[in-house]
Amino acid sequence: MPSRSALRWFLVPLLSAVVACGSSPSSVTTITAPLTTQTFTGTLNQNGAMTFPFTTVAAGTVTATLKSVDPDATVAFGIALGNWDGSACAWVVANDNALVGAVVSGSAAGPSSLCVRVYDTGHLSSTSLNFSIDVAHP
Repeated sequence: MPSRSALRWFLVPLLSAVVACGSSPSSVTTITAPLTTQTFTGTLNQNGAMTFPFTTVAAGTVTATLKSVDPDATVAFGIALGNWDGSACAWVVANDNALVGAVVSGSAAGPSSLCVRVYDTGHLSSTSLNFSIDVAHP
């Protein structure tokens, strides 16, 4: 069993820290950038792909939601989020079997040039599909 002296040296700083934590309220200001939602639409053809660049103004969560597919909402295709370098989209996270309602999300570390990409994963027949994707980001 530890001596009383050893316990006192352990408990005094611990109790002081507990008292200090609860003794006065502190105010922490968190600045959160408002979310922007952009809607991207297009027509996806067999073996095709489309890329839509966008920018974030702050750190935060980025989500891409497949909102609609017409005329056949049962056909799966790919959606991806990535980094935009000015000419190409470098995928970071993807869903190769996205159906209406599918969400792909990632995080932006700060102001960034990003992109969402829509692509055929081999499920599209010769019929093209119209789609709509909402991207929410800071």
